[in-house]
Amino acid sequence: MSYAVGMVEVRGLPPALSVADVMCKAARVTLVEMERVSGAYITIVVRGAVSEVKIAVEAGIEAAKKMSSYKEGDKLFLSSHYIPSPNENLMVVLPIDYTADTIEFNEVR
Repeated sequence: MSYAVGMVEVRGLPPALSVADVMCKAARVTLVEMERVSGAYITIVVRGAVSEVKIAVEAGIEAAKKMSSYKEGDKLFLSSHYIPSPNENLMVVLPIDYTADTIEFNEVR
């Protein structure tokens, strides 16, 4: 089976938690990282089957776009991407692989 990695970047911890929850409920994926990029920018990273990751990323985008900020016009959704079958080199350098803490939640073992 081919595995994928999906990412959704938002601004703020509450939106990040909410998006991570939506992504994990929408598809059979494993949350492997919530990476704080800078300031309040947080990237939610999930792993799983290619089709499941795509569904999770799309659900995360929709959830983030529905959220509002305290300031009118502020956008909490920043960016997203998914990579089917990421190269092994990415696993070594980036925090996108299963870890000892997340492997027990891996739905696709």
